Amino acid sequence: MLTTLHTAYSDTCAADLAWALGREPLPALAVLDLRLGGAQLQLRLLGASHQVLLEEERGSCSETVACIPGSSTPLPLGVSKRLGDWEYEFAARVETLGAGSFAGRAQELLALVADHPHGLAGTFPGSPHAFTAMLAQRTEGQVRWRTWHAYPQEGRLVVTRTRVGVRMPASAAL
Repeated sequence: MLTTLHTAYSDTCAADLAWALGREPLPALAVLDLRLGGAQLQLRLLGASHQVLLEEERGSCSETVACIPGSSTPLPLGVSKRLGDWEYEFAARVETLGAGSFAGRAQELLALVADHPHGLAGTFPGSPHAFTAMLAQRTEGQVRWRTWHAYPQEGRLVVTRTRVGVRMPASAAL
């Protein structure tokens, strides 16, 4: 699903993004509710930020990547945590692209997400390459999502990948 976010482009610097687990739902500009197997997933666009809410029989998880006032947790390159019965893995990277490459990458990503049944993308008025996009899937008992946060004025694209899956007991891993 592709939507225009009718708001000012406020998260204007990739370096200002922060990561948080366990935050309450924040006001969203666009929402996509999904059912992936036994999981309820809500993809939420918060401007040039995102929040994912996951609920399943074994528990819940809330991931937020946004400019969070007062946050002391910058966007990490990687995180691996145990959340009850789940393993949570998060990875982020920043791509720096020239203007032509950025425009092409933006068009490619928006085309990928726009018509995908588990995709949500929002563009901002005034810049065709200012967008936030999210894509979710469930494979092999795991819920995964990818996000893209575009900062065309910097030529930067922040890319994240998350995986949440059931933790295998030590005896089953042998």
